[in-house]
Amino acid sequence: MKAKDLRERSAEDLRELEKSLSGDKFQNRLKNFTNRLDDTSALKKARRDLARVKTILVQKAHDPNQPAGKPAKKAAPAKKAAAPKKAATALKAKPKKSAAKTKKSEA
Repeated sequence: MKAKDLRERSAEDLRELEKSLSGDKFQNRLKNFTNRLDDTSALKKARRDLARVKTILVQKAHDPNQPAGKPAKKAAPAKKAAAPKKAATALKAKPKKSAAKTKKSEA
């Protein structure tokens, strides 16, 4: 199943396809667990097809006017001023006590 073909479908069709693919994924997992699944690559194919459908549904939900697959242009982020560098000694952590030393002090 190609994403290009999925983008041409309506959101309603995609939701129905999502339900059927999730059912297929469950059935494949169940068959694999009971050693009745001959083609184990079906697990991977079903999972990826379901992910494609969900991705396109999210894309359509974010911007219904924008065709899915073509992201909208974003403005360039403003440059931030450089933060002053801290001294290297301030970043060093104190060494932790070993377990042997703490056991001796407790006894």
